[in-house]
Amino acid sequence: MSLLMRSGLRRLLRWGSIIGVLLLALSLGGCSAVRLGYNNAPHMAYWWLDRYFDFDSAQGDRLRADLDATLDWHRQQELPLLAQQFDRLQGDAARPVTAAQLCAVYASLRERAEAPVWHLVPALAAIASSLQKTQLDHLAREYDKRNREWRDEWMDGPPAERLEQRGKQLVERAESFYGTLEPAQRNAITAVIRQSGYDPAIQYRERLLRQQDTLQTLRGLTSNPPAAARAQADIRALLERTLHSPDPAYRPYRDQQDTANCAALAALHNSATERQRAKLVETLRAYADDARALGTPR
Repeated sequence: MSLLMRSGLRRLLRWGSIIGVLLLALSLGGCSAVRLGYNNAPHMAYWWLDRYFDFDSAQGDRLRADLDATLDWHRQQELPLLAQQFDRLQGDAARPVTAAQLCAVYASLRERAEAPVWHLVPALAAIASSLQKTQLDHLAREYDKRNREWRDEWMDGPPAERLEQRGKQLVERAESFYGTLEPAQRNAITAVIRQSGYDPAIQYRERLLRQQDTLQTLRGLTSNPPAAARAQADIRALLERTLHSPDPAYRPYRDQQDTANCAALAALHNSATERQRAKLVETLRAYADDARALGTPR
Protein backbone atom coordinates (compact mmCIF):
# COMPACT_ATOMS: atom_id res chain seq x y z
CA MET A 1 0.00 0.00 0.00
CA SER A 2 2.87 2.41 0.55
CA LEU A 3 3.14 2.38 -3.24
CA LEU A 4 0.53 5.14 -3.11
CA MET A 5 2.79 7.40 -1.08
CA ARG A 6 5.63 6.75 -3.49
CA SER A 7 3.45 7.62 -6.46
CA GLY A 8 2.17 10.78 -4.76
CA LEU A 9 5.61 12.01 -3.88
CA ARG A 10 6.86 11.48 -7.40
CA ARG A 11 3.95 13.50 -8.71
CA LEU A 12 4.88 16.33 -6.37
CA LEU A 13 8.45 16.24 -7.60
CA ARG A 14 7.36 16.26 -11.26
CA TRP A 15 5.36 19.44 -10.60
CA GLY A 16 8.70 21.17 -10.15
CA SER A 17 7.77 21.92 -6.57
CA ILE A 18 10.53 22.72 -4.12
CA ILE A 19 8.24 21.16 -1.55
CA GLY A 20 8.28 17.94 -3.52
CA VAL A 21 12.05 17.81 -3.21
CA LEU A 22 11.83 18.07 0.56
CA LEU A 23 9.11 15.47 0.75
CA LEU A 24 11.10 13.05 -1.34
CA ALA A 25 14.30 13.55 0.57
CA LEU A 26 12.89 13.52 4.10
CA SER A 27 10.29 10.76 3.84
CA LEU A 28 10.97 7.06 4.24
CA GLY A 29 8.80 5.52 1.56
CA GLY A 30 9.87 5.12 -2.02
CA CYS A 31 13.63 5.20 -1.57
CA SER A 32 16.05 2.61 -2.81
CA ALA A 33 18.67 1.56 -0.29
CA VAL A 34 16.39 3.09 2.33
CA ARG A 35 18.81 3.30 5.24
CA LEU A 36 21.60 4.92 3.23
CA GLY A 37 19.16 7.26 1.50
CA TYR A 38 17.52 8.29 4.75
CA ASN A 39 20.76 9.11 6.53
CA ASN A 40 21.84 11.18 3.53
CA ALA A 41 18.48 12.98 3.24
CA PRO A 42 19.75 16.40 4.44
CA HIS A 43 22.55 16.34 1.86
CA MET A 44 20.12 15.27 -0.87
CA ALA A 45 17.59 17.97 0.05
CA TYR A 46 20.27 20.65 0.18
CA TRP A 47 21.74 19.61 -3.17
CA TRP A 48 18.35 19.80 -4.88
CA LEU A 49 17.40 23.10 -3.29
CA ASP A 50 20.76 24.65 -4.13
CA ARG A 51 20.19 23.81 -7.78
CA TYR A 52 17.05 25.95 -7.63
CA PHE A 53 18.44 28.86 -5.59
CA ASP A 54 22.25 28.88 -5.74
CA PHE A 55 22.62 29.70 -2.03
CA ASP A 56 25.40 31.86 -0.70
CA SER A 57 27.67 30.48 2.02
CA ALA A 58 25.70 31.90 4.96
CA GLN A 59 22.38 30.64 3.60
CA GLY A 60 23.92 27.26 2.83
CA ASP A 61 25.40 26.85 6.30
CA ARG A 62 22.10 27.71 7.97
CA LEU A 63 20.03 25.45 5.74
CA ARG A 64 22.37 22.47 6.20
CA ALA A 65 22.12 22.87 9.98
CA ASP A 66 18.33 23.13 9.82
CA LEU A 67 18.05 20.06 7.60
CA ASP A 68 20.29 18.05 9.94
CA ALA A 69 18.15 19.11 12.92
CA THR A 70 14.97 18.16 11.05
CA LEU A 71 16.33 14.71 10.33
CA ASP A 72 17.07 14.21 14.04
CA TRP A 73 13.52 15.34 14.87
CA HIS A 74 12.07 13.05 12.20
CA ARG A 75 14.11 10.12 13.47
CA GLN A 76 12.70 10.54 16.99
CA GLN A 77 9.14 11.66 16.28
CA GLU A 78 8.06 10.30 12.92
CA LEU A 79 9.87 7.02 12.34
CA PRO A 80 8.12 5.22 15.23
CA LEU A 81 4.77 6.26 13.73
CA LEU A 82 5.82 4.99 10.31
CA ALA A 83 7.00 1.69 11.77
CA GLN A 84 3.61 1.22 13.46
CA GLN A 85 1.80 2.02 10.22
CA PHE A 86 3.85 -0.45 8.20
CA ASP A 87 3.17 -3.07 10.87
CA ARG A 88 -0.58 -2.49 10.53
CA LEU A 89 -0.38 -2.69 6.74
CA GLN A 90 1.25 -6.10 6.97
CA GLY A 91 -1.85 -7.37 8.75
CA ASP A 92 -4.08 -5.83 6.10
CA ALA A 93 -2.11 -7.30 3.21
CA ALA A 94 -3.81 -10.67 3.40
CA ARG A 95 -7.32 -9.22 3.16
CA PRO A 96 -9.28 -7.78 0.20
CA VAL A 97 -9.36 -3.98 0.04
CA THR A 98 -11.56 -1.31 -1.49
CA ALA A 99 -10.43 1.78 -3.38
CA ALA A 100 -11.73 3.93 -0.51
CA GLN A 101 -9.60 2.02 2.00
CA LEU A 102 -6.49 2.52 -0.12
CA CYS A 103 -7.21 6.22 -0.52
CA ALA A 104 -7.48 6.47 3.29
CA VAL A 105 -4.09 4.75 3.62
CA TYR A 106 -2.63 7.19 1.11
CA ALA A 107 -4.00 10.16 3.04
CA SER A 108 -2.48 8.86 6.27
CA LEU A 109 0.92 8.18 4.71
CA ARG A 110 0.90 11.54 2.99
CA GLU A 111 0.33 13.21 6.35
CA ARG A 112 3.43 11.46 7.69
CA ALA A 113 5.40 12.43 4.59
CA GLU A 114 4.43 16.10 4.90
CA ALA A 115 5.31 16.34 8.60
CA PRO A 116 8.99 17.29 8.12
CA VAL A 117 8.05 20.09 5.74
CA TRP A 118 5.78 21.71 8.33
CA HIS A 119 8.55 21.27 10.88
CA LEU A 120 10.88 23.23 8.58
CA VAL A 121 8.59 26.27 8.26
CA PRO A 122 10.70 28.57 10.51
CA ALA A 123 13.89 27.62 8.68
CA LEU A 124 12.31 28.02 5.24
CA ALA A 125 10.87 31.41 6.20
CA ALA A 126 14.25 32.65 7.39
CA ILE A 127 15.97 31.52 4.19
CA ALA A 128 13.18 32.92 2.00
CA SER A 129 13.45 36.37 3.59
CA SER A 130 17.19 36.44 2.87
CA LEU A 131 16.99 35.60 -0.83
CA GLN A 132 18.36 38.06 -3.37
CA LYS A 133 16.80 39.08 -6.69
CA THR A 134 19.52 37.18 -8.56
CA GLN A 135 18.55 34.01 -6.70
CA LEU A 136 14.88 34.42 -7.59
CA ASP A 137 15.88 34.98 -11.21
CA HIS A 138 17.91 31.77 -10.97
CA LEU A 139 14.83 29.98 -9.62
CA ALA A 140 12.70 31.27 -12.52
CA ARG A 141 15.26 30.01 -15.05
CA GLU A 142 15.41 26.64 -13.32
CA TYR A 143 11.63 26.39 -13.49
CA ASP A 144 11.75 27.13 -17.23
CA LYS A 145 14.37 24.42 -17.73
CA ARG A 146 12.38 21.84 -15.76
CA ASN A 147 9.19 22.81 -17.57
CA ARG A 148 10.80 22.12 -20.93
CA GLU A 149 11.89 18.72 -19.68
CA TRP A 150 8.38 18.04 -18.35
CA ARG A 151 6.77 18.94 -21.66
CA ASP A 152 9.20 16.71 -23.52
CA GLU A 153 8.33 13.79 -21.25
CA TRP A 154 4.59 14.24 -20.80
CA MET A 155 3.13 16.50 -23.50
CA ASP A 156 5.05 15.75 -26.68
CA GLY A 157 4.31 12.69 -28.78
CA PRO A 158 1.07 10.76 -29.42
CA PRO A 159 -1.40 10.51 -26.49
CA ALA A 160 -1.34 6.71 -26.74
CA GLU A 161 2.41 6.77 -26.12
CA ARG A 162 1.99 8.92 -23.01
CA LEU A 163 -0.69 6.63 -21.62
CA GLU A 164 1.52 3.63 -22.25
CA GLN A 165 4.35 5.35 -20.40
CA ARG A 166 2.12 6.05 -17.38
CA GLY A 167 0.95 2.44 -17.39
CA LYS A 168 4.51 1.15 -17.45
CA GLN A 169 5.48 3.36 -14.51
CA LEU A 170 2.59 2.14 -12.39
CA VAL A 171 3.36 -1.48 -13.27
CA GLU A 172 7.02 -1.01 -12.30
CA ARG A 173 6.03 0.51 -8.95
CA ALA A 174 3.54 -2.26 -8.28
CA GLU A 175 6.12 -4.92 -9.08
CA SER A 176 8.52 -3.39 -6.56
CA PHE A 177 5.97 -4.38 -3.90
CA TYR A 178 4.23 -7.47 -5.34
CA GLY A 179 6.90 -8.97 -7.55
CA THR A 180 6.25 -9.88 -11.19
CA LEU A 181 2.66 -9.23 -12.31
CA GLU A 182 0.59 -11.52 -14.46
CA PRO A 183 -0.33 -10.30 -17.97
CA ALA A 184 -3.98 -9.90 -16.94
CA GLN A 185 -2.92 -7.72 -13.99
CA ARG A 186 -0.78 -5.55 -16.22
CA ASN A 187 -3.66 -5.16 -18.68
CA ALA A 188 -6.05 -4.20 -15.88
CA ILE A 189 -3.73 -1.42 -14.71
CA THR A 190 -3.35 -0.14 -18.26
CA ALA A 191 -7.14 -0.15 -18.73
CA VAL A 192 -7.67 1.96 -15.60
CA ILE A 193 -5.03 4.44 -16.78
CA ARG A 194 -6.78 4.77 -20.14
CA GLN A 195 -10.12 5.47 -18.42
CA SER A 196 -8.72 7.84 -15.79
CA GLY A 197 -9.08 11.01 -17.84
CA TYR A 198 -5.44 11.94 -17.32
CA ASP A 199 -4.75 15.23 -19.12
CA PRO A 200 -1.17 16.53 -19.14
CA ALA A 201 -2.40 19.98 -20.15
CA ILE A 202 -4.36 20.27 -16.89
CA GLN A 203 -1.37 19.02 -14.93
CA TYR A 204 0.93 21.48 -16.69
CA ARG A 205 -1.38 24.42 -15.99
CA GLU A 206 -1.38 23.54 -12.29
CA ARG A 207 2.38 23.20 -12.35
CA LEU A 208 2.73 26.73 -13.76
CA LEU A 209 0.26 28.18 -11.26
CA ARG A 210 2.15 26.73 -8.32
CA GLN A 211 5.47 28.00 -9.67
CA GLN A 212 4.06 31.48 -10.21
CA ASP A 213 2.62 31.41 -6.69
CA THR A 214 6.02 30.44 -5.28
CA LEU A 215 7.84 33.21 -7.15
CA GLN A 216 5.25 35.83 -6.21
CA THR A 217 5.34 34.84 -2.53
CA LEU A 218 9.13 34.83 -2.38
CA ARG A 219 9.39 38.17 -4.17
CA GLY A 220 7.01 39.66 -1.64
CA LEU A 221 9.09 38.34 1.25
CA THR A 222 12.37 39.64 -0.19
CA SER A 223 11.19 43.06 -1.37
CA ASN A 224 9.96 44.03 2.09
CA PRO A 225 11.07 41.40 4.63
CA PRO A 226 8.37 41.06 7.30
CA ALA A 227 8.73 40.06 10.93
CA ALA A 228 9.53 36.39 11.53
CA ALA A 229 5.96 35.47 12.49
CA ARG A 230 4.51 37.01 9.31
CA ALA A 231 7.17 35.36 7.12
CA GLN A 232 6.39 31.98 8.66
CA ALA A 233 2.66 32.50 8.09
CA ASP A 234 3.30 33.34 4.42
CA ILE A 235 5.50 30.28 3.94
CA ARG A 236 3.01 28.04 5.71
CA ALA A 237 0.22 29.31 3.45
CA LEU A 238 2.40 28.74 0.38
CA LEU A 239 3.12 25.18 1.49
CA GLU A 240 -0.57 24.53 1.99
CA ARG A 241 -1.39 25.80 -1.51
CA THR A 242 1.47 23.79 -3.01
CA LEU A 243 0.50 20.54 -1.35
CA HIS A 244 -3.27 21.03 -1.59
CA SER A 245 -4.16 23.12 -4.61
CA PRO A 246 -6.73 25.87 -3.98
CA ASP A 247 -7.71 25.95 -7.67
CA PRO A 248 -11.40 24.89 -7.87
CA ALA A 249 -10.89 23.83 -11.48
CA TYR A 250 -8.01 21.53 -10.57
CA ARG A 251 -9.20 19.89 -7.35
CA PRO A 252 -11.93 17.70 -8.93
CA TYR A 253 -9.45 16.53 -11.56
CA ARG A 254 -6.87 15.65 -8.88
CA ASP A 255 -9.51 13.80 -6.87
CA GLN A 256 -10.51 11.88 -10.00
CA GLN A 257 -6.90 10.86 -10.62
CA ASP A 258 -6.38 9.77 -7.02
CA THR A 259 -9.59 7.73 -7.10
CA ALA A 260 -8.52 6.06 -10.35
CA ASN A 261 -5.12 5.19 -8.87
CA CYS A 262 -6.73 3.76 -5.74
CA ALA A 263 -9.17 1.73 -7.86
CA ALA A 264 -6.33 0.32 -9.97
CA LEU A 265 -4.31 -0.67 -6.92
CA ALA A 266 -7.32 -2.15 -5.14
CA ALA A 267 -8.08 -4.28 -8.19
CA LEU A 268 -4.45 -5.36 -8.35
CA HIS A 269 -4.30 -6.24 -4.66
CA ASN A 270 -7.53 -8.22 -4.81
CA SER A 271 -6.24 -10.20 -7.79
CA ALA A 272 -2.84 -10.86 -6.19
CA THR A 273 -1.67 -14.44 -5.89
CA GLU A 274 -0.51 -15.95 -2.61
CA ARG A 275 3.08 -15.45 -3.74
CA GLN A 276 2.48 -11.80 -4.59
CA ARG A 277 0.83 -11.08 -1.24
CA ALA A 278 3.70 -12.78 0.55
CA LYS A 279 6.08 -10.51 -1.36
CA LEU A 280 4.02 -7.47 -0.29
CA VAL A 281 4.17 -8.52 3.37
CA GLU A 282 7.92 -9.04 3.07
CA THR A 283 8.38 -5.58 1.56
CA LEU A 284 6.25 -3.88 4.22
CA ARG A 285 8.11 -5.75 6.96
CA ALA A 286 11.40 -4.50 5.53
CA TYR A 287 10.11 -0.91 5.63
CA ALA A 288 8.99 -1.36 9.24
CA ASP A 289 12.38 -2.84 10.16
CA ASP A 290 14.16 0.05 8.45
CA ALA A 291 12.02 2.59 10.31
CA ARG A 292 12.81 0.99 13.65
CA ALA A 293 16.52 0.67 12.89
CA LEU A 294 16.77 4.24 11.62
CA GLY A 295 14.91 5.51 14.67
CA THR A 296 17.61 4.15 16.96
CA PRO A 297 19.78 7.03 18.26
CA ARG A 298 23.11 7.24 16.46
